[in-house]
Amino acid sequence: MGRVLSIDYGRKRVGIAVTDTLQIIASGLTTIHSKDIFDFLKEYTEKEKVDVFVVGYAKQMNNTDSESMKYIIPFTNRLKKLFPEIPFVFIDERFTSKIAKQTMIDGGLRKKARQDKGLVDKISATIILQTYLQQKK
Repeated sequence: MGRVLSIDYGRKRVGIAVTDTLQIIASGLTTIHSKDIFDFLKEYTEKEKVDVFVVGYAKQMNNTDSESMKYIIPFTNRLKKLFPEIPFVFIDERFTSKIAKQTMIDGGLRKKARQDKGLVDKISATIILQTYLQQKK
């Protein structure tokens, strides 16, 4: 069984989270620059078996696509083209940044650490992945 890899795609940064090989535990992996995402995924999938990509779907409160989707859709189109053997699913990512920030506060991180947007993106990717795992059960 391979891993599930979660992607919180943004114009500047991409948060990445993965499961263990049994697909039970979601863990934040890294945050990388958006321009480097496909190189990263290529290297990662050469080292680790990935069963599915989970991509955050940016929606507004009224359930319509957010502005971010005009960047996410081309990203997923290229993802499908470069990794045709690995399926991908969208997971609603509303509130993940707020939940990530609250998680950082609850975890006792100082204000300076909470301002690290890369850390917020990595935690958001983990929340997206946890949501996927819960929906799969």
